Amino acid sequence: MSLNLDTRQRAMLAEIGVRVWQPQADAPAPVAPAVSPVSSTPIFIAASAVSIRAVAPKDLKQAPQQPASSPSDAPPGMATIAAMPWPALQQAVATCQACALCQSRTNTVFGVGDSQADWLVVGEAPGENEDLQGEPFVGAAGQLLDNMLKAIGLARSATNASNGPQGVYITNTLKCRPPGNRNPEAAELAQCAPFLQRQIELVQPKIILAMGRFAVQSLLGSTEPLGKLRGRVHRYQAGSVSVPVVVTYHPAYLLRNLPDKAKAWADLCLARQVKQDG
Repeated sequence: MSLNLDTRQRAMLAEIGVRVWQPQADAPAPVAPAVSPVSSTPIFIAASAVSIRAVAPKDLKQAPQQPASSPSDAPPGMATIAAMPWPALQQAVATCQACALCQSRTNTVFGVGDSQADWLVVGEAPGENEDLQGEPFVGAAGQLLDNMLKAIGLARSATNASNGPQGVYITNTLKCRPPGNRNPEAAELAQCAPFLQRQIELVQPKIILAMGRFAVQSLLGSTEPLGKLRGRVHRYQAGSVSVPVVVTYHPAYLLRNLPDKAKAWADLCLARQVKQDG
């Protein structure tokens, strides 16, 4: 039997050391686990995590992962490039990320001149000035090229009019500058090859002037020294396209090797003769 004591009375007895018997039924109800005010998840995180892991369905499918880059970022394939009109080809070059050169370039260098010219001049790779201006053959090498073309009645900004200089189209094998003006790598030349091929198909030149050994490698697939390839007519062949090619030195090389300018002049005269005979 217990006393019916209120709270104040129990406190007084406790102060003087008197213990009062309390029936089990009067024991306070158990307190619910504390709850986080943010997520309403029990604070027993470890136990909760184990419970969730134990009852997770075994056949639960994971969400598909997104690709590293969207399809629009991928470089176009050769078949796609081969069908591109001129504006689409320019845009494809401007946005190309097919190799690491896109990370260091300032501008892509597509080409310049008359896109329907009889003459196509193909150089090697953009240098520092070309990278800054986005145009091939600028600076001292570009001035020398302009003088060489002028000597045989050609100009990069002219059109094929009968009463003035004949137009040319000028481009490079690579559309981006290699860092430090280093030599192009084989993989880089291969990545740009479809762009050059499509340019040739669209321009439909009657003669190609290949300037420098990397231009020769891209157009003719030859690794012979340039000196052995000079003085004769080769042919660029790709599908149904077949164009005569004359090999000569790059203007940047001629600036360092002045005696070879006479050989370059002979190459220009040969190209002009081939064009006239064709």
